[in-house]
Amino acid sequence: MLYFLISFVSFLILSKSFTNKPLSSGESGTKIGSTGFWGSLSSWLLSSLRKGSTSTPCSFFRFSLVLSFKNNSLVSKVENEEEEGKVSLLDLPDLPLECILGHLSPAELCSVAAVCTSLRDSSRSDHLWKKHMERKWGKVFGDAAYRQWKCHVASKTREKISNQKNQKGMFAFLHGDFHPLFWMKAKSEKGTQSSSSLPEDSFMALYLSLESGKFWFPAQVYNRENGHAGFMLSCYDAQLCYDSRSDTFLARYSPHGRWTTEENIRWDRLRVPPIASSPHALHISDCLDDLRPGDHIEIQWRRNKEFPYGWWYGVIGHLEQCQGHGNHCHCHYNDMVILEFTQYSAGSRWRQTIIDRKHHIEKGNETDGFYGGIRKLHRNEEITRWKKLWPTKTVPPNRFLLLSFCRSP
Repeated sequence: MLYFLISFVSFLILSKSFTNKPLSSGESGTKIGSTGFWGSLSSWLLSSLRKGSTSTPCSFFRFSLVLSFKNNSLVSKVENEEEEGKVSLLDLPDLPLECILGHLSPAELCSVAAVCTSLRDSSRSDHLWKKHMERKWGKVFGDAAYRQWKCHVASKTREKISNQKNQKGMFAFLHGDFHPLFWMKAKSEKGTQSSSSLPEDSFMALYLSLESGKFWFPAQVYNRENGHAGFMLSCYDAQLCYDSRSDTFLARYSPHGRWTTEENIRWDRLRVPPIASSPHALHISDCLDDLRPGDHIEIQWRRNKEFPYGWWYGVIGHLEQCQGHGNHCHCHYNDMVILEFTQYSAGSRWRQTIIDRKHHIEKGNETDGFYGGIRKLHRNEEITRWKKLWPTKTVPPNRFLLLSFCRSP
C-alpha cells in the first residue's frame, strides 16, 4: 500500500510538470505551494521507508500542519513582492544607509530605532553614537569618566545576573513544584526582551544616561561655588550630573568630612582632568628646571593634608634681586622660583610664594596651606581659558583670614 501511494504521488507530480498552460501570479504562487507540498510529502515518505519506521496519524498531522504554514508564507511573500512597487529605506545598500543615519541627530536616531528590527540595530551602532559623544561630551568626558562608566556597567551586569538567579530559585522550584510551561514562557519572553533591549555597554546607552542625568561622572570645575572669592582661578575635582532642561550641571565636591554641592554650572566652567591621578595624590613635577619668568603654570594647593588638592593658576615671577628683563634676566639659573598669583592684590599673603626647583616636593604648613606639584602650561588654549575666568577685581590684603577660611574645601 505504501509503494502504491509513493507511485501515485510521483505520477501526480510528473503530470503537473507537463502542463503548459500559462499561469497568473496568484495561480503561480498556488502551484509552487502545491508542488512543494507533494515533493515534501514524497521525501518524507521515502525517508520513513528507508528508516523502517511506521507512521502514526499524529506524526502525519504534524507534518501536514508544518507544510501548510510554509505554503501560506510562500504565497503571501509572492503576493507582497508584486504589490510593493516602491523602494524602501531597507532596500538601500549598507554604505548609503549609514551615510543617511550619520546625518541624523540623537533624537532622530532614537525615532528610527523604533521603526523595525533592522533599522533598530543599524541606528544603535557604536560608530554613530561615538561621534555624538565626541561632539557634545568630548571636552568634559575623559578617560577617568569612561573607566567609571565601565565599572558602572559591570556592576549593573553582576546585579542583574544575581537577580535572575534568585528569581529562578524562587519561582521555578517553589515548594518543590516545577512548572515546565511557565518556565518555557519565561525563557521565551527573556529572549525577546534581550534581543530588543539596549546593550548596557553601548555608546548609545552611555549618551542617553548622560542626557537623562542618571550617570554621575568625574570632571573638574573652574572657580567652584559660583566663583567664590576663596576659589578664584582654581579648578577642583567633582562628580557631575547633567540637567538637560537648563543645559547646566550639578556638582558634588568631596572634601574631607562632608559633601558640598553647586548647581547651574555652565559648560565653559568644566574640563577633563589634565592629570590621570587622584586629587589626593601629589603630582610629581617634571618641568621645574625649565621654568622661567613669564611662564604660565598650575600648581596643586590644599588647606591641609586631609583635603584633596585643587589646581591654581599662576605665573612665574622675577626674583627680588633680578635687575633686568629679557636677555638680562638670570632668574632661570637660580634654584629659587617665584610663583605669583596676581588675582590677589599686592601685600596679600597669597600673592607670592617661593619654591626650590631642586628639592620641591610639597611646601607649606597648616597656616598657609600646602603647595604641591606644578604643571607648566604650553597650550594657548589652556592659558586663554584661565584668562577668561579672571575676576573683575582683586582681593584686598585685609581679607586673608576670610580667604584662609574660604579656601577650605
